[in-house]
Amino acid sequence: MPDSGTHDTREKPTRAYVIHPDLGNSRTRRSPEHALEEAVALAHALPAIEVVGAEVVRLRTPNPGHLFGTGKLDELSARLKETEAKLVLVDGPVSPVQQRNLEKAWNVKLLDRTGLILEIFADRARTREGVLQVELAALSYQRTRLVRAWTHLERQRGGLGFVGGPGETQIEADRRAIDEQMTRLRRQLERVVKTRTLHRAARAKVPYPIVALVGYTNAGKSTLFNRMTGADVLAKDMLFATLDPTMRAISLPSADGGGSGRRIILSDTVGFISDLPHELVAAFRATLEEVLEADLILHVRDISHPETEEQASDVGEILDGLGVAEDVALIEVWNKIDALRPDIRAALIATDARRPDVVSVSALTGEGMDNLIRAIDQRLAEVLDEPRRAFTLDLGFAQGRERAWLFDAGVVEREAETDAGHRLHLLWTDRQRGAFRNRFPDAGLPPLPGEDDPTA
Repeated sequence: MPDSGTHDTREKPTRAYVIHPDLGNSRTRRSPEHALEEAVALAHALPAIEVVGAEVVRLRTPNPGHLFGTGKLDELSARLKETEAKLVLVDGPVSPVQQRNLEKAWNVKLLDRTGLILEIFADRARTREGVLQVELAALSYQRTRLVRAWTHLERQRGGLGFVGGPGETQIEADRRAIDEQMTRLRRQLERVVKTRTLHRAARAKVPYPIVALVGYTNAGKSTLFNRMTGADVLAKDMLFATLDPTMRAISLPSADGGGSGRRIILSDTVGFISDLPHELVAAFRATLEEVLEADLILHVRDISHPETEEQASDVGEILDGLGVAEDVALIEVWNKIDALRPDIRAALIATDARRPDVVSVSALTGEGMDNLIRAIDQRLAEVLDEPRRAFTLDLGFAQGRERAWLFDAGVVEREAETDAGHRLHLLWTDRQRGAFRNRFPDAGLPPLPGEDDPTA
């Protein structure tokens, strides 16, 4: 065929082979087949990767130099040549020495589970804070792998005038360079965190409780977030579709929709995963501060997943590691009931009717959402211990900011116009009332017994 004169400039995806080493560890909750399935899903989360094969490799004892024994090493080498794979993804930890030796033996690039997750996070981060945190986590990871890195650099720099091998001196110099860069990143992150702290302080002046969505990656958090807020957050059948946290202030539907009209801040967070790299847990701690400060946590579970219990345990362990208190208010949202057989779905709905801390929903179809709104409202009322009191407030025509604040807070039951302005019939909590008085001390709202007078 003659050359048309045009060329496809798009880079072809890297052909990758996925391996899950099964050590036969009885403490592991997961079946190796499901673990391999998740590892393949992780690989699919990077558009630059094309998975050309995957398998579980059972190991009695990991080889300290190559991870796999000689026979399995040759067998996998033949498989890689057959599939023309240029990248191997090992679903588990691989030491720097093992990585160097395997790459040399197979003539491929290799990433372990931590390296793959870091690649995904680097590809997905969009906010300034997210980018900085990924860079910090990646540097922390790379710092431990200088042996492998400098073996590669020795080959790459052969024609650049460098004499001899990398040597201990060069590795130490590189380690210092990484430490200096990490220090710079931490300083930049501190400035970003200070800005976010100011934003959080500004939100604290508005008496909105925070409701945080957490859950295993791909459990449907973003779909639920979009269903509740009307937002358009990326929601795909893909691991780590959401990375940077998203927050929206919303009003829960009024009585006919199952709610009270209460205003809340809903926060969508990055999905958790088993064996989350400790570099990321440390680096993303600031991102997950909204979870630590939440008045209510919604633990979204993919109830249709065959290992939903194991995923729930992983989420619980990460929450514990983050320092989330055991007594924090939490509702389990059993999502994706639309993917279940009708008899199983009916049994689940009957179960959650007997458990106030469980609600079965389909964020995709909207089934069960009214029940979820009612559960959120009821639980927040219990947590905040805030009875709503009726009050009538007269505002002048010039007090537009005060009037707007009350409507934004969702506390106005009805309003009537008077000769002097507006008469508002309110139903609010003492916390909302106090926040209004602090924000607008000249509005003429009398203090409650024992309450300080901001105008005094």
